[in-house]
Amino acid sequence: MKQSIDRRNSLLFAAALFAVALVVPQFSHAAADQDIASTVRAKLNKSQFKDVQVNVDANGVATLSGTVSDFENKADADKVVHKVKGVTAVRNDIQVSGPDVSDAQLQKTLVDKISSVSIGYGNVFDAISISVQNGVVTLSGHAHDYPNRDSALAVASTTPGVKDVIDEIAVDPVSPMDWQIRLAVARAVYGYASLNRYAMDPEKPIRISVQNGHVELYGVVDSQGDKNAAGIQANTVPGVFSVENHLEVAGQPAEKQR
Repeated sequence: MKQSIDRRNSLLFAAALFAVALVVPQFSHAAADQDIASTVRAKLNKSQFKDVQVNVDANGVATLSGTVSDFENKADADKVVHKVKGVTAVRNDIQVSGPDVSDAQLQKTLVDKISSVSIGYGNVFDAISISVQNGVVTLSGHAHDYPNRDSALAVASTTPGVKDVIDEIAVDPVSPMDWQIRLAVARAVYGYASLNRYAMDPEKPIRISVQNGHVELYGVVDSQGDKNAAGIQANTVPGVFSVENHLEVAGQPAEKQR
């Protein structure tokens, strides 16, 4: 009889230990999730993130919601949370609550601002395109170096009315030969009598992009003759493998620009 009681007590004790083993990890995971969430909230304890909420699930995925005043703050919140130990991914559902600006006005503002902050040779050797749809800005085209690309992205991120920024800018390869070709093409194009006037307006130049000896021309010119002349001049430069002439002629529909 005593052996039966002892056996039953042993089984009950084992069952209790098993139950504890099942429950403790759940408490541990819950506590860990809470610790991560608390750390994230502490990192976001700044005035620009005062309306941001955070939730961390059992897999370490942090979901951000709420509002910020501009897109730069949304991007900064994402970067801050990604660096928190234990966060495996970030779902950024933060909304930008800045002023409503029409797409046309926003595009004009960005074109003016990005042109005015180009660094060094950026106005001639960058060909960054800007499109806006429902406040979402897409930057594409070419930058001749990373500082100019970063400068354009910074302008877009801090401009009131921008809801999101998509970076599709390609940075041209770093090559001494390409740099020599850039300078030579610029001299050939701007040194041509009918084209040198395009060097007078720093916001509306003929833009020159070079990738491994391949030249692309962008911008707006006054006539088809100017477009053709620019392409011919670029083709005269030694070391140029090919030229794509994307110059647009003022007053002509886009589909006729090729």
